[in-house]
Amino acid sequence: MHTVNLLISLVEHHQVLAYVIIFLGLIFEGEIIAISVGILAHLGALNFWFSIFFILVGAISKTLIFYELGEFLYKKFNHHRFFQYIQKRVYNTLPRFKDKPFSAIFASNFIIGVNYLVIIFCGYEKIDYKKFLKAEILGKMIWAPIMLSLGYFFSYTALNITREIWKFSMIIAVLFALFIIIDKLVSWAYEVFEEFCDKA
Repeated sequence: MHTVNLLISLVEHHQVLAYVIIFLGLIFEGEIIAISVGILAHLGALNFWFSIFFILVGAISKTLIFYELGEFLYKKFNHHRFFQYIQKRVYNTLPRFKDKPFSAIFASNFIIGVNYLVIIFCGYEKIDYKKFLKAEILGKMIWAPIMLSLGYFFSYTALNITREIWKFSMIIAVLFALFIIIDKLVSWAYEVFEEFCDKA
């Protein structure tokens, strides 16, 4: 019967690779990687401060890369239907994006699956770069510790139930699913609130 010590030992022996995966993972995926890092930091497999550093560097790199991608796509495909879809998705989720882009960009950091589209859309629409960067960096500085803390909470909860690696993993998976459901409910509530404010 394998315990979480197997996972801790595996990560400890491949820490350089783990930090590279964190950095690259944050460019292409956010919440799952960051929460997983929090879990591993709580278990003692990763250093908390190195972890948060690589999370922030990866997340900010994503911000810069996808903004540039948006600008590039505007030059090459500025009338493509795909951007009508992105525009519709951004305006549906963040109805006051046009009026208050700073708060919309900031809020997008906390809605799963929306931040990528918002960043690309900002590059495509040539949103003021300084305002965009301020909103994104502020959002990431708050988002990263929250995600790490969630990882700590998930790990602490699972360890209080079992140290067996498969049961531990199943509990973590259930907690991830609950997190996604709660995030969707909160993002829906935010959309309703934004629409209400827009009509008021």
